[in-house]
Amino acid sequence: MFSRHLVWPLCAGLLAAAVLRAEEQNGWPLVVRQAPPAAPAETEQYLGPLVFSQQAAGEVSGIRPLFLQAKIGDRETATLLYPLFTWQNQPGYREFSFFKLVNLRHQTAAGQPGERGLDVWPFYFSKQTGDPATSYRALLPVAGTIKHRFGKDALSWYAFPLYLRSEKSGMEITTAPWPFLRFIGGAGHHGFEFWPLFGHRGRDGDYDRHFYLWPLFYKSARNLSEPEPTVSVGALPFYTRDTAPGYISETYGWPFFGYTHRTQPYRYDEQRYFWPFIVQARGDQRLINRWTPFYSHSVIKGYDKTWALWPLYRHAEWQEAGLMQEKNQLLYFLFWSQTQRSLTNPAAAPAHKTHLWPLLSAWDNGAGRQQVQVLSPLEVFFPTNDIVRQLYTPLFALYRYDRTDAATSRHSLLWKAVTWRRSATGKEFHLGPLLSVQTGTAQQRVALGNGVIGLTRRPGERAWRLFLFDFNRKNSNKPAGAPPS
Repeated sequence: MFSRHLVWPLCAGLLAAAVLRAEEQNGWPLVVRQAPPAAPAETEQYLGPLVFSQQAAGEVSGIRPLFLQAKIGDRETATLLYPLFTWQNQPGYREFSFFKLVNLRHQTAAGQPGERGLDVWPFYFSKQTGDPATSYRALLPVAGTIKHRFGKDALSWYAFPLYLRSEKSGMEITTAPWPFLRFIGGAGHHGFEFWPLFGHRGRDGDYDRHFYLWPLFYKSARNLSEPEPTVSVGALPFYTRDTAPGYISETYGWPFFGYTHRTQPYRYDEQRYFWPFIVQARGDQRLINRWTPFYSHSVIKGYDKTWALWPLYRHAEWQEAGLMQEKNQLLYFLFWSQTQRSLTNPAAAPAHKTHLWPLLSAWDNGAGRQQVQVLSPLEVFFPTNDIVRQLYTPLFALYRYDRTDAATSRHSLLWKAVTWRRSATGKEFHLGPLLSVQTGTAQQRVALGNGVIGLTRRPGERAWRLFLFDFNRKNSNKPAGAPPS
């Protein structure tokens, strides 16, 4: 009798609530649907935080932490077991990646042949464009050529490391075997190196470089056609010297003791004692007072940074995109806080973001939007990674607070098992599917089982009315004065 008269009505109430639109239907852990009229997004959550979907500027859905799919405009992206498998599809471009080790891409453009590429790191690389000048295939260590990648115009090998050849800006370097014997030529370049014993390369009127027992002894000269070339000499670890027009830097007992003196293109003087621990410097838009690990303060082109008891405390200030930025950190990530203030409107409220790892993260945009989450072990490490924010961060949301404006806010506890919301039209509270309470200008309502049974009172009424199986708790489509169902 108990299962017939109680369990089945409760299940029917949950199913009916799942298909009706209202500000919130809470059938936790089966389904929680939130669609406030003034909210920028409609969200649905199933099986606690595991299955979700969200509709705002685009559509985002997934199964945490396994799968995520997003569609914004004509661009679709998906990931499985992030960061292992990722897909991207948009007009004229498709891409698939496995941990950035296997990368497959296809690109097309109107009136042009398509471009296909496949990388299997570090063994196979290919690109097919329909033009032999830009197409290639390469299999490591067997043979192949790669064009316009890895900072080179071309990179070729046969039975690597027996033979490797690179080209860049006309200079050709043949290494056989790699990395020991190097032959330099092309576009006026010349040289030979037997690494690491000795080597020489150069080009008349441009540069000249020598080394012996690399990296211990070296001499390099650049800009040979200038009246005063740039010269670097070194006998490590005893002495190094770098000179250029308006510049000299010397180090004794490398890298600990030395100085730098510059007069152009800006003024700068630096003294180093037991580098990098003690450094003193002054110059144009530059200042360094460093006594690591006790205290360090530097100002470089407006970026003001201070360390105290490194790495205990760090403070930084700088200007960027019309904003004054301020950041404070304790032990890098245990406490992390950043504040933004408008330089054009100093009276505007500041925006800030704070992490107290791993307990909480808090965010305020300075214009009424606020968020707080407890627990939050990942946000401080992935501050700009939206995939981590969608797939992993909600799994730790024991408590979450969202405020959209001064009149509208929502608290949620235990992955939305308990929620309470305040808005300009009233307040509502949900204890999963067991209990919901709504107070507002439209009606007052207390319901069990998402509307299986409850009490309601409309404006102007003094008495509460009992109802059964009223799953549409908003009654938003009923005319004013209509009796409750």
